[in-house]
Amino acid sequence: MSQKVEIFDTTLRDGCQAEEVAFSVADKLEIARRLDAIGVDYIEGGWPNETNPRDTEFFQEAQKRLQLKHAKLTAFGSTRRANVTPEEDSNLRCLLEAETPTVAIFGKAWDLHVTDVIRCSLADNVAMIEDSVHYVRSAGREIIFDAEHFFDGFAADAEYAIECLRAAERGGAECIVLCDTNGGSMPSRIRSGIEAARAAVGVPLGIHVHNDSGMAIANTIIAVEMGIGHVQGTINGYGERCGNANLCSVIPNLELKLGAKCLPDGKLQELRELSLYVAAQALVPHDHRQPYVGASAFAHKGGMHIDAVMKIPQSFEHVEPEVVGNERRVLLSDQAGGAAILHKLQHLRPDLHKGDPVVGEMLLSAKRLENEGYQFEAAEGSFELLAKRVLGTHREMFDLHGFRVTVEAREDGQTRAEATVRLSVDGDEVHTAAMGTGPVNALDKALRKALEQFYPQLKEVALTSFKVWALGDSLGTAAKVRVLIHSSDGETEWGTVGAHTDIIAATWQALVESIEYKLLQDDNGE
Repeated sequence: MSQKVEIFDTTLRDGCQAEEVAFSVADKLEIARRLDAIGVDYIEGGWPNETNPRDTEFFQEAQKRLQLKHAKLTAFGSTRRANVTPEEDSNLRCLLEAETPTVAIFGKAWDLHVTDVIRCSLADNVAMIEDSVHYVRSAGREIIFDAEHFFDGFAADAEYAIECLRAAERGGAECIVLCDTNGGSMPSRIRSGIEAARAAVGVPLGIHVHNDSGMAIANTIIAVEMGIGHVQGTINGYGERCGNANLCSVIPNLELKLGAKCLPDGKLQELRELSLYVAAQALVPHDHRQPYVGASAFAHKGGMHIDAVMKIPQSFEHVEPEVVGNERRVLLSDQAGGAAILHKLQHLRPDLHKGDPVVGEMLLSAKRLENEGYQFEAAEGSFELLAKRVLGTHREMFDLHGFRVTVEAREDGQTRAEATVRLSVDGDEVHTAAMGTGPVNALDKALRKALEQFYPQLKEVALTSFKVWALGDSLGTAAKVRVLIHSSDGETEWGTVGAHTDIIAATWQALVESIEYKLLQDDNGE
């Protein structure tokens, strides 16, 4: 297949309807720039109307500040209301005032919604579709019509659903998008609906599906296989209820599996970076199990799997990780063998081979520590520090002499923690103290306070997650605990781990290694 597929991104509109997802106007402007840079064809910026000031402001700011080089900014809204002319309809007025080159309007294609939701006659709904589309087209805008609930409408009353498409075509729609708005359609319904629509209208068709039955990606792919050349979806699949078709899976599936052209040359490898950026702006944890762009998409844990993928990558990888901007990860666990250790060590010593004694030494060290409660799967920072110690390339960036933490309970029920830290850097001893909301926060502040005068780059580092596991539940409060910390300097993220019967001591280990890893990376120019 050498088909060109238009990518219509609705992250800034439909994606914002997802639970816990909200973008400011500034967020939306920057995400739009990123979407344009990767090469999507349309960016649906929102629904500008009198009750949605944020989206109205976005389009006003976009007119002044956005200079898109590839994508067409699109305003979204509904057909006119019943018993109102297009010229009198405030919704259509707001769409035109957004001054976008493209306008997407939706209309009902399911008789249930017409008679029981918006409560007008079937004939009136058809007229609303036709004259709304005609009004926007007459204003000189490219017009895309979203046939809302088309597939459910087609199953309920096929003749009426098709008549709604014909009305949009008569009005001048340049693309008619078939929507599975409830996300419950199976592939067979998608196929039959597309076949009937294609026989009824002559304008290009698009597809817009939701994921309520877990079929959004599959139904989108099926639509393209049937010749549809306009695909709507969102980054990371954000959207109402269970979300929309995930463009981070749809695009690579189309390009790598079907040979379709979705993005400009060289842009597919930026997909993971875009996925991570949008998740960060949404303040939603990135799904590490997401296909193609997730951190676990090319992560290998079993010893035999690791050995095979090191010899022949396609034995356990369906595509090369680099084509979507991802990378292969080898996870360290009690299932890991020499191949996993060797792969990790070769990042530090490319000349190492499997028979080198240091590989066996490292394997024994890692498994001994895991037996003591450490786990390196999500703590690759700690693993690299261990590897450097075994290889003899580790350099101490500071010397620790001790720490103390006290927690005071107040009469008002609040607590206050204070930490003191003693350390030295190149013989210069420092003794600092810091207050925090809890012992972890206090320790983190005190350690940074002591080191930032020597290493100012630590001001860039932030703790992004803190997790604790009890190991050996039968021991109760005497059980050993594992603490996993993730840190970021704004560009990269790393994990470190500590294990101890004392939760504060385990936390201290993870905190110290987090700082140490950052300093050693900078020292090595990495």
